[in-house]
Amino acid sequence: MEFTKMHGLGNDFIVVADQQSLPGDVADLAIKLCNRFFGIGADGLVYILPSDKADFKMRIINSDGSEAEQCGNAIRCVAKYVYDNGLTSKTELTIETLGAGVQPVQLKLENGKAAQVTVDMGQPILNGLDVPTTIDANPVIGHQVTIDGREFAFTAVSMGNPHCVIYVDDAANFDLATWGPKLEKHPLFPRKINVEFATVNSRDQVDMRVWERGAGPTLACGTGACATLVSSVLNGHTDRKATISLAGGDLLIDWNEDNNRIYMTGPAAFVFTGTVI
Repeated sequence: MEFTKMHGLGNDFIVVADQQSLPGDVADLAIKLCNRFFGIGADGLVYILPSDKADFKMRIINSDGSEAEQCGNAIRCVAKYVYDNGLTSKTELTIETLGAGVQPVQLKLENGKAAQVTVDMGQPILNGLDVPTTIDANPVIGHQVTIDGREFAFTAVSMGNPHCVIYVDDAANFDLATWGPKLEKHPLFPRKINVEFATVNSRDQVDMRVWERGAGPTLACGTGACATLVSSVLNGHTDRKATISLAGGDLLIDWNEDNNRIYMTGPAAFVFTGTVI
């Protein structure tokens, strides 16, 4: 199996583009290959597959073997991969995802290669039961949850995958390892949840750190950045367009008021190629 190691702001993936469908043992394969000591090492295993609805289909298997419905950093990597490797000549293309449907993508080129990728991430889902949470409210803003004696207030957003956004004084130094997994697996979230800890610095800039469902702490999360912007607008913290600063770098997120859609812009990069034997 040929693969390419890629990353979007440090959120790294093993990208496979020579298959027609997912292998039967894909969960075990992801656990094995994503292991950073005994495998290639990555946050997830990404397959680029044929689609009858779009130019390409993307499937993402997390490092724990579970499947992600959507991933903003992975879709930028897929877009760069297919253009830079000559699988398409389009700078405007569509990519089918498991949880967010068909997503339009635009490429900005530099020296004939994709340098920046803008993804139409669709409309945010704000109904609590649809995120999903167990909370029958639309939207879920500032909902209180107590874990081990500590209170958190979260806003729930789905970008095709579930997120809860929590505001803290210092996101960059927040204790992800302690609180991330406890929130991820809380009974309020029937399919578990991605957890974003955010600090608002201005109307157009937010620091965010993320605990990803099925992967743990990662350097960046594209859908999490989108959820953070939506939450920040709903809570009155930011304008509808802002830079979300993650451990691996910045993403520009724009929640368009006219069509209610979220647009994410950021880079993707190649690391190396190889063969699994």
